Amino acid sequence: MVQNATEVLDFEKERMMRSTSLINRVVLSILLCVMVLGLCGCWEQMGETAAEGSRRHQRKFRLESQGLAEDIDTLWLMDAPTKLSERRIP
Repeated sequence: MVQNATEVLDFEKERMMRSTSLINRVVLSILLCVMVLGLCGCWEQMGETAAEGSRRHQRKFRLESQGLAEDIDTLWLMDAPTKLSERRIP
């Protein structure tokens, strides 16, 4: 009886180790694929010319500069006052 119980426990431990090993292999495979794709450059914009990329970067820089200027104006209270009425309109 005792030998049978230890055999069952050993079998359960072995099964858990196999399932853990499988999970580890799957996770490592996924990480490897992500690293390979990242190094190959597959995350870049596909089919984008250099001019389109430059325009996208310029537009992003312009919009972020405008946002930064608005934030600084708000910080220094230099932004224009609102034209909204203080009263509710029914």
